[in-house]
Amino acid sequence: MIPVIGLLLGIIVGLLLEPTLPQVLQPYLPIAIVAAMDAIFGAFRAYLDGTFTDRVFVVSFISNVLIASLIVFIGDQIGVGSQLSTAVVVVLGIRIFTNAAAIRRALLRA
Repeated sequence: MIPVIGLLLGIIVGLLLEPTLPQVLQPYLPIAIVAAMDAIFGAFRAYLDGTFTDRVFVVSFISNVLIASLIVFIGDQIGVGSQLSTAVVVVLGIRIFTNAAAIRRALLRA
């Protein structure tokens, strides 16, 4: 219940304050969101499996976002940023859908 309340408060604060992201960081926001979603889906799967720990979730969340952003940043520096962005989204997308399938099986007992 506390995470849901925190999510709702975060959404409300974001809508009220309307924060802006510096132009330099804007290319990395979509990658960071996909990486964060991967960590969230993995945490929910672990919760359903009975193996969830908050420390692992926090480390996974932060490291996913930082590593994915770093990969894209390095790609930008060497001139292949869009290709590496696509690669990161594909890999994390596969992980998200794998976790979603496991969550669906656990919830539906299928």
